[in-house]
Amino acid sequence: MTQEFKPDVIIIGSGVGGGSVARQLVGSGAKILIIERGDFVPNEPENSDPEAVYTQRRYRTHEEYQDEAGNRYRPSQYYYVGGHTKWYGTAMFRFRERDFSEVRHEDGISPAWPVSYGDLERWYDEAERVFGVRGRAGIDPTEPPRSAGYTHDAVPHEPLIAEMAERLARQGLRPFPNPVAIDFGPGGSCIRCGACDAFACRYGAKGDGETRLIRPILNHPDVRLWTKAQATRLIPASDGRIAAVEVLCEGQLSRVEARTVVLSAGAINSALILLRSANEAYPDGIANRSGVVGRYLMNHHLTGLVGFMPFRVNETKFTKTMAINDFYYGLPDDPDAGGNIQMLANLKGPMISSNIPWMPKRMADVVARHSVDWLCMSEDLPSAASRVRLLPGDRVEVAYYPGGLAAHNKFVGHVRTRLRKIFPLVLHRPSGIKGPVHQCGTVRMGDDPATSALNNLCQSWDHPNLHVVDASFFPSSAALNPALTVCAQALRVGARLRDAWREGKLAA
Repeated sequence: MTQEFKPDVIIIGSGVGGGSVARQLVGSGAKILIIERGDFVPNEPENSDPEAVYTQRRYRTHEEYQDEAGNRYRPSQYYYVGGHTKWYGTAMFRFRERDFSEVRHEDGISPAWPVSYGDLERWYDEAERVFGVRGRAGIDPTEPPRSAGYTHDAVPHEPLIAEMAERLARQGLRPFPNPVAIDFGPGGSCIRCGACDAFACRYGAKGDGETRLIRPILNHPDVRLWTKAQATRLIPASDGRIAAVEVLCEGQLSRVEARTVVLSAGAINSALILLRSANEAYPDGIANRSGVVGRYLMNHHLTGLVGFMPFRVNETKFTKTMAINDFYYGLPDDPDAGGNIQMLANLKGPMISSNIPWMPKRMADVVARHSVDWLCMSEDLPSAASRVRLLPGDRVEVAYYPGGLAAHNKFVGHVRTRLRKIFPLVLHRPSGIKGPVHQCGTVRMGDDPATSALNNLCQSWDHPNLHVVDASFFPSSAALNPALTVCAQALRVGARLRDAWREGKLAA
């Protein structure tokens, strides 16, 4: 790490949010410094080894969080160039039009966003192109309006998944191709290795933050990437602007100055950095005049369903080619009990035994070989009581109160009933706050500085040269994978920052 490079813009985090902003700024004339807490994922056989990834937790952080009762645990946080997309399942959905509006539920309110689907539609188009999303427009019954179709056609089903789609269609459902970001097809690098969802790709075929955003800009003379460098806090100036970022690297603290700071460290860590930046002028933390920083933590309600086939082996390599949105807006008798259904990875024994500790490893191996695996996803309603707190000694407390869980469980029950028409046994396993379940909402944006930390361009109400661009800006979680929406808004924000730089406004 060298400080000879004098940045105009510091971007903290190299995931979808930070990487998309950086992509937009390249070529503007601004000098860009990307600070990444981790390193590049090493390309090694363990990338695709379920024993190493799940049982040994080879790539997971060793830091600990605690719950309100003081119980400590090792969270599913991964600090690498590209962020959590190095491990994601490649599903890239647009949120529905209604997801940006206020919706009242029996268990709470899904608040309106300060942007509409129309504001993001062109940026969704660009995000799909940037990530190489493969899909097919016009089949998903809830699909929002599109100005263009997908650039790449959908990844075809393998035989067993095609059979599942046909059998579900006979029940009156409307399966459609899952939009996924993989480099598949003629000339593509995907070899259907069978280790995609929850694994780092050894072949560069996964459309993740590193391959699609960071690698393509690293050779630009105006870009620098510092790895194994942790941004610990922001340092404000007397006029309210952020003057510098404090960075810990190789045991040494340094202060790095820039005209603009983009914080994209993820929903948990962006909130922690802002809270850790408290001082006499800002006793509750940076960007926190409203008191919402660290609050309104949301996850998706996720339940895995395992359809067991005692007399068949699932040889599918890439399963995530099908999704179902027939119940996205609820069941016929309960509009709250709904969400998205999509395929999980073709599970391996260690993936099951790590989540179901009572199951013997040999039994887990058998279940994995003889199952087709599904995911039910529902919206988590925001609550001010769900929060990330910084405790003395830099300890992290995560208090979580899920909203809409009963409705999700009813939705899961309905889906299990449907799947029991195909499988003699359907097991289920919910995820919790300790897993990587699309955390969001801790630095929410809005129209009112009294109830939000950011405006509709993710700019801090309190600090004009600070933007927070990752899933922490979500006012609500919707019920679809968040990566494409983070990318679309980040591209929008990055374009505004680029224009402002060219007009000389960022230098003011």
